[in-house]
Amino acid sequence: MLKLNNNLYDIRKHDVSLAFDAAAKKYDRASMLQKTIVERLIESFDFIKIDPLTILDMGSGTGYGSRLLKKRFKKAQYYLSDISGEMLKMAQKNSPRYFYFSNNHFVCADAAQMPIRDNQFDLVFSNLMLQWCNDLDFVFAEVRRMLKPGGVFLFSSFGPDTLKELRDCWKRVDDDIHVNAFVDMHDIGDSLIRNGLQSPVLSVENIVMGYNDCLQLMHDLKNIGAQNVNKGRRKSLTGKQRLNKVIMHYEELRSNDKLPATYEVVYGHAWRSDKEKMIIRDIKSQSISLDKLKQDLKARKLI
Repeated sequence: MLKLNNNLYDIRKHDVSLAFDAAAKKYDRASMLQKTIVERLIESFDFIKIDPLTILDMGSGTGYGSRLLKKRFKKAQYYLSDISGEMLKMAQKNSPRYFYFSNNHFVCADAAQMPIRDNQFDLVFSNLMLQWCNDLDFVFAEVRRMLKPGGVFLFSSFGPDTLKELRDCWKRVDDDIHVNAFVDMHDIGDSLIRNGLQSPVLSVENIVMGYNDCLQLMHDLKNIGAQNVNKGRRKSLTGKQRLNKVIMHYEELRSNDKLPATYEVVYGHAWRSDKEKMIIRDIKSQSISLDKLKQDLKARKLI
């Protein structure tokens, strides 16, 4: 089984659902980084030769990824699943009419227990959902079960260095859990193979976002539903004094008039077939400002 050793980092699924329910109406406006990552993930099809006729967008959120996929795979039948009912409602609201041909196109479900029959999809697509799952072995076993032989699983997730600055600042203030823990790329690859998904290709990109202040970062995280839902989180409200200390420590990291927030993005794909060993690509790093992300997305007409 692939899960973190410390049970205090266990994620309460009901709380995840509630957090994303609350963020659903604001998500598309606040998720500039997430839009950039899904755009780069879809660029993987420049190298993956597949023409899927059935696609599952697992952890679809508001359906942004599916709308981009539709531009590339126009003839495919799409299924969108998410643990948040409100996210799926937004996906239905935002989706073109071709998604309404069947009630089965939108499925509110836990990725580790999918109400989908075996051998259903040519492609299972998942953008930034895996980090909300307690045990990836269960999820990957479900992915393999739902894939047709020869089908591909394409995904992104966050790695252990994600929000390391915020995590380190909180550690200087108290011993409580304030930031999620994330699974290492190599462990993800091992779990894929262990659960019958072959020839995993994995790569990592470190994106460093620049924020005006610490509260802006926390506000953005809340607006995309990325709240602290760990079992070991503080049950009472965070005191103003502790929060001010975190802000003070974060200010020590200011560079070029911005506060850095690192996101370690893991991209990967694997097949339901017998192929060769796992491939690990080089790590890339870059710094991206919020304004630059907005400009890039507008240039590609994604917002």
